[in-house]
Amino acid sequence: MTAERRHSGKLAAAVVTAAALACACRAAGAAEEAGEPQPENKVAWKFTPTWHNNSSQPNAWDFNLRGNTDTQTWWVGYYQRSDEFQQARLGYERPTEFSFGRIVPSFQYASRGFLGGSLYGEIGGDWFAILGWGRTNLKDYYNLNFDPNDAVTFGAGTRVVRNTTLSLYQVRDDRLDTGQRITHAVARWKPDEKTRWTVDVFYKEGRPDSDPASERIRGTGVAVTYDFDPYFVRVASDPHVNFSDNNMVRLAIGFRF
Repeated sequence: MTAERRHSGKLAAAVVTAAALACACRAAGAAEEAGEPQPENKVAWKFTPTWHNNSSQPNAWDFNLRGNTDTQTWWVGYYQRSDEFQQARLGYERPTEFSFGRIVPSFQYASRGFLGGSLYGEIGGDWFAILGWGRTNLKDYYNLNFDPNDAVTFGAGTRVVRNTTLSLYQVRDDRLDTGQRITHAVARWKPDEKTRWTVDVFYKEGRPDSDPASERIRGTGVAVTYDFDPYFVRVASDPHVNFSDNNMVRLAIGFRF
């Protein structure tokens, strides 16, 4: 079987999965309109198309359908950069709440044989510590997190300001000897029940690979998200995206249903 046929099969599976999720969502909506009782763990859906404007690569699209209940989250997505690179993905996470915080394990599969997982935790109440760890099988993958995947995360945050969460954390490569690290300062503010602002200012530094002679990359970016239920808009400027020569502007316009 050729690589093209293998990829087509994986893409078809991703499309079928997305269709099944959408059908399930429509069926639930129809039952609700008909007055039928709904389960407590009703699924909330979010669809996010994102346009990637690249300075030194062809521009790209990404589509992501995400569903979540009170206890679990799953997603299916597809990234395409012209005829140069395409990848479908599936993911799952299951947050667990404790009296002293929460832990979120996450798993992801993508076409081209990629597997990855992470563990994220918040420990505390109004003031909390942030800890995380991630690993992949190092197969080909276009990193849409834009932070190192094989990395540790550490930082802190607070919710002492009314309707506001502030956090400062760093994601640092601890496996591939690239010295990559990205420091994030994030503010989330919810002025009312339907509106939320999120601002993420980040500074990155590190090498594109493990070669000590490689030029060290540095840059500062920002991402701003405005939510007005059920819609949201996100704009991000990311220099040296994924520690490359490429500078990117991302625009996402999505909705929840």
